[in-house]
Amino acid sequence: MKGTTVMFSTLVVMIATLAAPAPDTLQSDFADPPLCWKSRPLWFWNAPVSNEQTAAIMEGCKGVGYYGFGILPSEKAPAFMGKEYLDAYQFALDKASALGMKMCLYDEYWFPSGSAGGQLKAEHPEALSKRLDKAETEVTGPRAFSQPLPEGQFMGAAAMNTATKEIVDISGGVHDSKLSWDAPAGVWKVMLFSCVTDGARDLVDYLSPEAVQQFAALTYQKYHDRFPSHFGTTIDSAFYDEPTMHWVQGGRAWTGAFNAKFEQRFGQSPVRYYPALWYDIGDDTAAARNALFGFRAELYAAGFPKIVTDWCVAHGIHLMGHQDQEEVVNPTGLCGDLIKCFQYQDIPGIDEIFTYGRGSKAYKVVTSAAYNYDKPRVMCETYGAIKAMPVATLYREAMDLFAKGINTMIPHAVWYDDKHITFEPELSYRTEPYASALPEYNKYIGRLQRVLQQGRHVSEVAVLYPIAALQAGYHFEGPLKPYEGGVIPEEADYMDIGEDLALHARRDYVFLHPDVLDRNCVLDGPCLRLDNASAHEALRVIILPGAKTIHASNLAVIKRFWELGGKVIATTQLPFKSAEFGKDAEVKQMVADIFGPEASAMAEDFAKRPDRSLRHQNAAGGVACFIERPTPGRLSGALSALSPVPDLSIEGDPVVKGGNLSYIHKSIDGREFYFLANSSDTPLDTAVHLRGEHDVEQWDPHTGEISPCAHTHTTDTGNAVTIVPLHFPPVHSVFLVTKK
Repeated sequence: MKGTTVMFSTLVVMIATLAAPAPDTLQSDFADPPLCWKSRPLWFWNAPVSNEQTAAIMEGCKGVGYYGFGILPSEKAPAFMGKEYLDAYQFALDKASALGMKMCLYDEYWFPSGSAGGQLKAEHPEALSKRLDKAETEVTGPRAFSQPLPEGQFMGAAAMNTATKEIVDISGGVHDSKLSWDAPAGVWKVMLFSCVTDGARDLVDYLSPEAVQQFAALTYQKYHDRFPSHFGTTIDSAFYDEPTMHWVQGGRAWTGAFNAKFEQRFGQSPVRYYPALWYDIGDDTAAARNALFGFRAELYAAGFPKIVTDWCVAHGIHLMGHQDQEEVVNPTGLCGDLIKCFQYQDIPGIDEIFTYGRGSKAYKVVTSAAYNYDKPRVMCETYGAIKAMPVATLYREAMDLFAKGINTMIPHAVWYDDKHITFEPELSYRTEPYASALPEYNKYIGRLQRVLQQGRHVSEVAVLYPIAALQAGYHFEGPLKPYEGGVIPEEADYMDIGEDLALHARRDYVFLHPDVLDRNCVLDGPCLRLDNASAHEALRVIILPGAKTIHASNLAVIKRFWELGGKVIATTQLPFKSAEFGKDAEVKQMVADIFGPEASAMAEDFAKRPDRSLRHQNAAGGVACFIERPTPGRLSGALSALSPVPDLSIEGDPVVKGGNLSYIHKSIDGREFYFLANSSDTPLDTAVHLRGEHDVEQWDPHTGEISPCAHTHTTDTGNAVTIVPLHFPPVHSVFLVTKK
């Protein structure tokens, strides 16, 4: 326990130091951003290397404003982790140190992370990924039934009556590697479950801390053994890339210790609920899937990201990295839970590649993970595999990302051999049209990172992250491949609601994880507060996106919020199932209490309801609205009615094309910073309304100029408002900053 306490204290100190420059340097750094605030690309070693070429590339890249690299080895580079490779890596580290640059330790040979370039399979085959298999037989009783156990680690056996859905744990009938059971009358599905080695793509068992430690010993530790003096100095971070459970056959990633850990956590065996992984088992289906898939998500978070984070903390560096397929609506079969998987990680991350805006709907999920778990930085691997990318896209992507909370840019990529690249673009001093644009681009990124890596995010709208509904709706062997999201519940609208909020209603928001809502939020009258070092969320509107299943504990908090005068909006589908066992009736009653007596009946008739809405108000001023078919206009209208004077609004509700108009609000050292981004092709002459009476200046991240800006003061429904006229060219952004 003492060691754990020391490790936690070290992590807290490390995270605090991620964003702690001297506040009095902010304006001078903005005018001329030091190299340390600029971007650091991935550097693909896609060719044989030489010290001369390495030095030339590093010097040239520093010349266009790059602060460092993450070396990503590939098949044409020296053999991974061999002497020639490590010697070349040593030279690059020494050169970076001499140039005043930093290096990020990319943890794999190519991607996804988890195979150690094939070494894991060769040296620790027992650490490879596992899956859960089901051997099923239909038995008509009464009769005696017996069957040899399947190959692999036996996890249990259950029999389900096909008519009544009664489930019996029959694991006790195993003797001498055979299951025997006296089946009673009825038709039964007899299911034997086993955990077997899958080993797809030679990847590690992400659910097993012990297996992940074996992976770390082959990569992270070997780097440290060779370059100890560079850790915490030249090497300040590590990067993992696209771990996921979907490569395991059917997405059925499992681990041999699952049952024992589940029983330790919940006080009962999971075997009785295993059939729910494939089938509807009746009233307990939603709760059983939340228990099983939810616990698998916890194991994933405490497996790969936490184990690697612990190693990094112990060696003086920070961990960043991202999951695979973040934009998929249902993460249950991929990483389990896209917010929770970043719980232990220093710097949550995402990638934005292939096409402009491809992962846009997931940006706020990942940045919300940072706010939920108090992480000051969020990274994005950006631009890769966009063929013939226009220079303007460098800025479009950056604006969209930073306006949704990303604040650490990882360009994809610089290539060792710039004539034989795998994924365009090649973003170095050698390749036009980017070479000429990179110096100013890196100054732009330096200004954004210098400001937006600081302070606390401010919003007043929360969207409950509907992981309970996503897990309840998921099962193995669904209509879609796990890579495509497996089963996606028909009511799952949360990503669309998020986009409507950010890009149409233009109300910033935070996704609240169910655990964080229960454990870290505080009711303060008609306000729910999430208050930590990276987030100052005084939440006055809570949105329940479409969900058939919800945690009863969450709904109890939301009910109390509404009773105290809070505002609640639900969309598409009201919940009627509990993620906890035996609490469906409580959920239905609370839905009726909040949304009105007809709400519960509407909730269970998803397919047949007419297009209708509900509104229910209490004596304390609490209002609950249900919008069955939410459109951007309906959502904006509901928000305007419930919260008529928002934190920030833009006059005229501008319509833009070719990009977006969005913003983020950070509070930094007693000043309010509003970053507004017009990534579109539409020029705008408009005005921005800021709630409160402010003295405002304009900071231009494109030039570094800080200047006074015209503004007037007025009131709106009793609230002070500051109006700032704004001329917005296409693909342009600005900070509006209040004076102290």
